[in-house]
Amino acid sequence: MLASPAVTTALLSWYDRHRRTLPWRATGAAKPDPYAVWLSEVMLQQTTVAAVKGFYARFLALWPDVAALAAAPREAVLKEWAGLGYYARARNLHDCAAAVVERHGGRFPRTEAELRALPGIGDYTAAAVAAIAFGEAATVVDGNVERVMTRLHAVETPVPAARPEIRRLTAALVPAARPGDFAQATMDLGATVCTPKSPACAICPLTGFCAARAAGTQALYPRKLPKKATPRRYGAMAVVERADGAVLVRTRPSKGLLGGMTEFFGSDWGAAAPDAEAMMRSSGAPLERVGSVEHVFTHFALTLDVYRGRSPTGAAPEGCRWVTPAQLAREPIPNAFAKVWEAARASAVVPVAADGLRLVGLE
Repeated sequence: MLASPAVTTALLSWYDRHRRTLPWRATGAAKPDPYAVWLSEVMLQQTTVAAVKGFYARFLALWPDVAALAAAPREAVLKEWAGLGYYARARNLHDCAAAVVERHGGRFPRTEAELRALPGIGDYTAAAVAAIAFGEAATVVDGNVERVMTRLHAVETPVPAARPEIRRLTAALVPAARPGDFAQATMDLGATVCTPKSPACAICPLTGFCAARAAGTQALYPRKLPKKATPRRYGAMAVVERADGAVLVRTRPSKGLLGGMTEFFGSDWGAAAPDAEAMMRSSGAPLERVGSVEHVFTHFALTLDVYRGRSPTGAAPEGCRWVTPAQLAREPIPNAFAKVWEAARASAVVPVAADGLRLVGLE
């Protein structure tokens, strides 16, 4: 085990000089805002700081505190989240805000254990909020922390099997006095210095302590098992218009992938391309194939054949609805289906406002 006080002191001294300026971080003598910390940590999961900043600013402008977010319509939250991906986070965010209001009078609980009891808050988010917002000596481990710790200690066990060991090694370094700063310092170090490729070891405050650096093997950590081939699914989606310019959409089930989000008329996704004739029969519109789009989800890649068509009767298939161009611009449409819209729009004039669907991640 490394000399914990020396490592921690070196890291915190570096953080005091080089900490990133982020919109959700408290500055000067200000105390961290638990709502800001929680909101940013949920948004940052599986996403970059650069991608989050704009979404965070819009959320904070619309819903400046947890009570305002809890009172917001679910559809509005999903719409503002569109483009960030991993849409279950948006539903969990809304559920958690409601629970904080209902169970805790609009104040976030202060301990890691209490935070973990809230809907949608897992081990990482509970530890991050407890440490950063409330100063609890919680152990915060994200991908950046994993990389720093596996290099620092030359952890040979591949991730994810190494995670219990990484957690123990991190916990041994967490100071009682500044646990939140320690967590943010380790994440900043991983994001800006101890990067996945070409780490800047020459300017790292932990170079003298790093086992991987001493062996010249820092680029080999964290150890990872060979990646499995990504499964692929196939489907089809159609932008179907009505004579007055309305577009056919439907809302996905509230549970599951992209739950509660809006999609264009389409087929199920499976191992083979869907039957175009069946699509036409079920949509009630003659369809023209205009291309295909690709999208990669966490566990599979998706190929969607893209169709466009015009309904001769204006009848909506079961479970579908017509929305006007103005309504369409307010729908929570994820990026996967924004690609469908773009492909269809490129093939013909689709009667929607000239600036397109800013809500779907096309800004």
